[in-house]
Amino acid sequence: MAHASAEPPGEARRWQDLRQRALSAALLGPLSLLAIWLGAGWYTLMIAAGTAVLAWEWVHLCGLRLRAWPGLAMPVALFAAGLAAVAGEGLLALLLLPFGAAAAAWAAGSDPRRAPSAPVLPLGAGVVYVGLGGVGLIWLRGEDEAGRAAVLFVVLIVWASDIGAYLVGRLVGGPKLAPAISPNKTWAGAFGGLAAAVAAGLAVAAAFDAEARPLRVAAVAALLGLASVAGDLLESAIKRHFHVKDSSALIPGHGGLLDRVDGLLAAVPVACGVALAKGMASGGEQFLWT
Repeated sequence: MAHASAEPPGEARRWQDLRQRALSAALLGPLSLLAIWLGAGWYTLMIAAGTAVLAWEWVHLCGLRLRAWPGLAMPVALFAAGLAAVAGEGLLALLLLPFGAAAAAWAAGSDPRRAPSAPVLPLGAGVVYVGLGGVGLIWLRGEDEAGRAAVLFVVLIVWASDIGAYLVGRLVGGPKLAPAISPNKTWAGAFGGLAAAVAAGLAVAAAFDAEARPLRVAAVAALLGLASVAGDLLESAIKRHFHVKDSSALIPGHGGLLDRVDGLLAAVPVACGVALAKGMASGGEQFLWT
């Protein structure tokens, strides 16, 4: 007698993770937006907690543990850079990242339990990968209206890019974007995510700036959307390097926090570069998209 397959049909399988993803986003999204809006202590606490989780995931990917050396080297390096960023010493924070990365790699190399063939660079690379995003988010936010708008602009563009790519990719399918890195991503999804990113950028700019120029806003939003896609692909390559499906099982339907903020970790340094090019470091009220 033939047994009925427990595998869901193709259409159902395509959307089987949607409910969990929606529930997780409905819980985490509003809390993140509230912390961004309130700024100061709540925002710093959110960045600190998120960075700690990312460090935990990365250290575990490297086969180490946070509670013991050399795994402890990564959070120590990130804490030092974050402390400098909170104190307003952005340049010092950036300089601490490569030093922290070198220290973490040295710690991994000096571990007597390390197998001779085990690589030492991944632990140090994680300091820069996670640290640039964390330091950038603190620097971008500041305490003024332009800082709040900048972070909301970047975060909502990345979220929209992710949602747009997911929905359009599942609905349309078609040719794969980078099958050797991430077999589920399609060109249709990438274009859908880019369109959603531009739409989100225009909406945020309209909410904060009545004189926003749509073409200029769209250009900056598209740049950040492309960075988000690149960050997503980079994280897929990282997971392939570590031979894992997800960075952890922390968020139902999403995997780990690294799986959720991969686009943000790539888009934030780009946004900081745009801000510096526009002279936002001078502390004026200039918006990121102007």
